[in-house]
Amino acid sequence: MTGRDVPGSPRPDRTATWAEFAAAAPDLAAFVRERLEAHRHRILGTLRADGSPRLSGVEVTFLDGELWIGGMPGSRKSADLRRDPRLAVHSGSDDPPGFRGDARVSGRAVFEEDEVAKARFLEAAGGGPPGPFDLVRVAITEVSTVEEAPTRDHLVLRAWRPGDAVVRRIERW
Repeated sequence: MTGRDVPGSPRPDRTATWAEFAAAAPDLAAFVRERLEAHRHRILGTLRADGSPRLSGVEVTFLDGELWIGGMPGSRKSADLRRDPRLAVHSGSDDPPGFRGDARVSGRAVFEEDEVAKARFLEAAGGGPPGPFDLVRVAITEVSTVEEAPTRDHLVLRAWRPGDAVVRRIERW
């Protein structure tokens, strides 16, 4: 895995592309992708200028081994990410008894300005509103999930970070 240092970080943080994550933890990546694709709308967490959290609805697209988010230029979430690139995307959850689990991808926003890349994104996303838009690639810093155990009597949490040789697993009763 190549992992990259994030410029401007107070300490080097390893990041991964979606493809690097999928290669390192294929079973976890398959579950996370299934959960992210189970609903059209997901929740994006960003940080406001005062450091408090902001939650926004967002759609995600997988393209060329990357996880992408599109947004309106000048939106609060884009302004948040330009000021502080830290983010989290949550898949949302199914209501019981159909709960299959949920997933969270944390990372840093990397804005893409190339118009050819933006056109490819629109094609992969099935279109978008007319006019300019912000395109963000998620540089992954952590992935985690919560699932119900097959016995349905406790939860199973899994987590992965770039550079980890194994997926951490915790069971909670």
